[in-house]
Amino acid sequence: MRAESPRWTYIFIAASVIGFIFQAFTNLWVYLAFFPAFAFGSPWMFITSIFLHADFNHLLFNMIALFFLGINLERIVGRRNFAMLFIASGLIGNLGYLLTATNPLTPAIGASGAVYGVMGTLAVLLPRMRIFIYGILPIPMIILAILWGLMDFMGLFAPSGIAHGAHLGGMFVGVAYGLYIRLKMSRRVVVI
Repeated sequence: MRAESPRWTYIFIAASVIGFIFQAFTNLWVYLAFFPAFAFGSPWMFITSIFLHADFNHLLFNMIALFFLGINLERIVGRRNFAMLFIASGLIGNLGYLLTATNPLTPAIGASGAVYGVMGTLAVLLPRMRIFIYGILPIPMIILAILWGLMDFMGLFAPSGIAHGAHLGGMFVGVAYGLYIRLKMSRRVVVI
């Protein structure tokens, strides 16, 4: 199978930047944010909130992570599978926030759950892939995913304004998808 060049990584980055600009010029973004109290009456929130961000640093961090992790994963799994994983991770991430939110009227926004899904899949498929923290400290993908997962799990017990449940929900989807791919690959039989 020939690797596809990334497309959806760039589309999701562009959609997030457009969402951030939209937030800067109108208060209508609040109808697109994820509110646990209104989620099932306004189901679009499960998706639209992925493309909104709290501030420039939130956007920047998520988009840098999406760029470097996304282009690698999209080449491995293909465009269609990458797009489905990203959206599913964001959606289940919002469900994770819904289940762990201390106040159902506090909105959640951001692509972190979706990015954690990408990270979870890469941690399973390429556990030794080196990620450079602050551009200088190399750490294997599996170690990074475990550390971030543990920090988010502990964060569930110390509310901080960070949607730890969304991160964990997204990572769960990513790890499950990575395990599915590994299992599928291990079942392939080479006939000579």
